Amino acid sequence: MTSQTAVAEAQPELGARKGLRGHPWLTLVTVAIGVMMVALDGTIVAVANPVIRDDLHASLADVQWITNSYLLALAVALITAGKLGDRFGHRLTFLIGTTGFAVASGAIALSGSVSAVVVFRVLQGLCGALLMPAALGLLRATFPAGKLNMAVGIWGMVIGASTAGGPILGGVLVEHVNWQSVFFINVPVGVVALVLGLVILRDHRAAHAPRSFDLPGIGLLSAGMFCLVWALIKARDWGWGDAKTLLFLAGAVLALLLFAFWEVRAREPLLPLRLFRSVPLTAGTVLMLLMAFAFIGGLFFVTFYLQNVHGMSPVDSGLHLLPLTGMMIVGSPAAGALITRVGPRIPLVVGMLLTTAACFGMARLEPGSGTGVMSVWFALFGLGLAPVMVGATEVIVGNAPLEHAGVAGGLQQAAMQVGGSLGTAVLGAVMAARVDDTLPGKWAEAGLPAGTPQQAAGAADAVAVGVAPVPPGAPPELAGKITDIAHDTFVSGMSLSFTVAGVVAACAALVALFTKRGSNPEAAAGAAHI
Repeated sequence: MTSQTAVAEAQPELGARKGLRGHPWLTLVTVAIGVMMVALDGTIVAVANPVIRDDLHASLADVQWITNSYLLALAVALITAGKLGDRFGHRLTFLIGTTGFAVASGAIALSGSVSAVVVFRVLQGLCGALLMPAALGLLRATFPAGKLNMAVGIWGMVIGASTAGGPILGGVLVEHVNWQSVFFINVPVGVVALVLGLVILRDHRAAHAPRSFDLPGIGLLSAGMFCLVWALIKARDWGWGDAKTLLFLAGAVLALLLFAFWEVRAREPLLPLRLFRSVPLTAGTVLMLLMAFAFIGGLFFVTFYLQNVHGMSPVDSGLHLLPLTGMMIVGSPAAGALITRVGPRIPLVVGMLLTTAACFGMARLEPGSGTGVMSVWFALFGLGLAPVMVGATEVIVGNAPLEHAGVAGGLQQAAMQVGGSLGTAVLGAVMAARVDDTLPGKWAEAGLPAGTPQQAAGAADAVAVGVAPVPPGAPPELAGKITDIAHDTFVSGMSLSFTVAGVVAACAALVALFTKRGSNPEAAAGAAHI
């Protein structure tokens, strides 16, 4: 009996497909609808936060918790959720995640207090963690290697378009409906995904799927991820040298070291460390982290640049990002087709080099840069990111055994979440340092009064997000002078931040040299029916 025959017999559900259930492209449509909810919620809520703060009489810290609670729950639970999919089937975890996400969204919209919103945002994050790895696990089990890249390309297109389009949709809903509609919109989307999932998705179980739970591993990994992400979230407020930041970072290192020590001894580990013996899988994970560092960290400042320096509304700023969104929509399926033909290595290297060029280009933006110049760099940014979103995902998931497809999907998403948090924190620290270094000098050169230390600190905080600290009732000449100084200082910090992001992207291009295509023999039996 050949190994291929053994695989086919072990995976009878991957044989000939009749009717809708298990149809590969309909499976892709179904999981894409579910993934769209989670990706949208990563950015759409930011637009609603100011209105939520006013409507629910919340403090700034409360509003930060609305975002941070979701990100924490998502990042902490991703790998564990992927393991649950490997154990119980990705169809089941996808359906539970989709249902829970829609229910939590409706509950948030009906909430009358910030504490209730935060609690249901945590539930949203946990359900999103169930949904995302399950989607990749279903694609991994359904598509053969020759078609997986195209499927992941469309999957990446949905994530990229939803992430970048969140502020546009959020701005329209908040301006013309209310903040509750930002969450209510997930309910009908979730119902559609649930109905399609019940009808179309096929439950794939690998022959060597895990049969037990690594509870100590889950506890240690969750503690380590929580401490790490929480330190990254709070570092900008606390300071990188603050005792609390260092304590959480030390806790993260200790928990993750204990996790690694335990995993090599566990009978059925949560995250089999032998996966990292695969150089391509390891390179893909590092690449995803570095890409998210440059992408999410850089995009954080672009929104401030458009809204606070150029004075655009959330909707207008979202429309100005359409070149980035459009290139990701067009580029992701095209990248999938190219990777299918030539493998992931060359597209990934080229993609990160284009991203590097875009970062260095955006580092040259000025307060008065026009739409044309911005559009060129935004488009190049999206064009470079598209093959990386597709290729790195395929490298990670495709180089993992089918029985660990959910864990691999969780690893891919966890790398993206940690990379995005790390990029936002580090580039935020770079911005703050540049503002602290240059603002006092510019302020003094303009002959402006220094003010109290508290006023100077408040002015620096405002300038770090592109806001001019103009006192109420200031005469137009003084207001114009302060605005020019604030915007020049912010753009100087943004330039340095994008330069750092460009260096990180260049390092990612080197990492991409170690990637290669994964094999997917478990799904080969279904290739003729796609």
